[in-house]
Amino acid sequence: MRQVKRALPGQCQALLVSLIVCAALIIQSEQQVGDAKAQRRHEPIEVNTPEAANVRSPRSVFHVRWNPNEKFIVESRENPAINSSKLAPHPRLKVSKNTKLTLSPKLYLCHDKHSELCHNKTQQFRQRIVQTFEKAMTESVNESDPNHYNVDYKPVFGDSFEEQYYPSTCLVMEAGVRVLRRKDEPFNKLPFGRLFPRQKLFRNIRNIKTCAIVSSAGSLAGSKLGRFIDTHDIVMRFNHAPTEGHEVDVGSKTTIRVVNSQVVTKPEFDFTRAPIFRNVTIAAWDPGKYNGTLEDWLTSADYDLFTNYEIYRRRYPKSRAFLIDPHSVWRLWQSLQMFAGNRAIRRNPPSSGFIGLALLLPHCPQVDFVEYVPSTRLNGRCHYYSKEMNSACTFGSWHPLAAEKLMALDMNMAEDDDMSVFQFGILRIRRPDKLLCGFNFFGY
Repeated sequence: MRQVKRALPGQCQALLVSLIVCAALIIQSEQQVGDAKAQRRHEPIEVNTPEAANVRSPRSVFHVRWNPNEKFIVESRENPAINSSKLAPHPRLKVSKNTKLTLSPKLYLCHDKHSELCHNKTQQFRQRIVQTFEKAMTESVNESDPNHYNVDYKPVFGDSFEEQYYPSTCLVMEAGVRVLRRKDEPFNKLPFGRLFPRQKLFRNIRNIKTCAIVSSAGSLAGSKLGRFIDTHDIVMRFNHAPTEGHEVDVGSKTTIRVVNSQVVTKPEFDFTRAPIFRNVTIAAWDPGKYNGTLEDWLTSADYDLFTNYEIYRRRYPKSRAFLIDPHSVWRLWQSLQMFAGNRAIRRNPPSSGFIGLALLLPHCPQVDFVEYVPSTRLNGRCHYYSKEMNSACTFGSWHPLAAEKLMALDMNMAEDDDMSVFQFGILRIRRPDKLLCGFNFFGY
């Protein structure tokens, strides 16, 4: 990892950095004070300036814009991949010894956001979930960690003031998660590179206002969030998670599907032919080695996703199927480790969900992450479309999942804050203002 260039003497640079971060914190603090006042009134923030008259006010995460006379906007007709039920729902997930939940979420269930009792229940549930994540982080690192990906991470500033208080959304943005393009070396000199689509990953960016990232969590079963999800301009899903038969809970609209290399590679998922992977944008990823080159990645990927990717692109030349730059995946891991500070996280790549967030956030002003941080609907099931019970699917055992969810919770800007996340299952993340970001700890 490249070190940050020092154009000024060390003491001057440290002072300048502190001033920049302090200024950003003042701006962020003023915005949060205004948000907090509005939340205490249980009313949306209103801007009464003439310039704001034509600006669409942010809608509450509980509001569903729904006209029964309008049909669902379906961008792909989806079915589960062939024989997918015979596979473990999360290919890379290490099986946990503890398959049952140690808490009873139903004890904390409530819906009256004005009730003090409901508020207390929500806070208690939040505390239990955060404690479980903290414990999962500690236990996962204490277990044997073979460092399969040769991760050699050295923090730039350690536990400095700047690193501790830099906004989490900025860390995610500056990781720069991206898809590979034809002009990228070495693909600009290889026939394989000509398979990459000429188009950008997201089209008509100016028209994108709201985005939904739909986790595959078992707690989505019975959520009835389908209408809410389908109101978003962009809807992101993962791997082979189906919509057909689950529309009431997860919606029917799919704009982009993030898939890992095992799903692309293993014949059981039938990536090159299954209808679920057709007529939808695909972003496939494989981590490669931490400091490996792209040339190394072509010959030593975790799973050979290149063969099926080539078959898919030649079979469907008009398809929009992209490969995510593995270097950017590890930059995201660095951002996650920076957020964790002096607590070491698993030296394995982030999950598809966190990669998807980083891929989407630069292009979307507002991202609603659905049932990523578990709500009181938590039922112990791995996925809404399967009955497998395993708490590791929620709290992590291979990916640094607990750290990811703590960081996502730190980014939450939803109205009615904890009520939205822990009772309704909707975590809202807003793209950060440029004034809050821009320091770039990594020197990319």
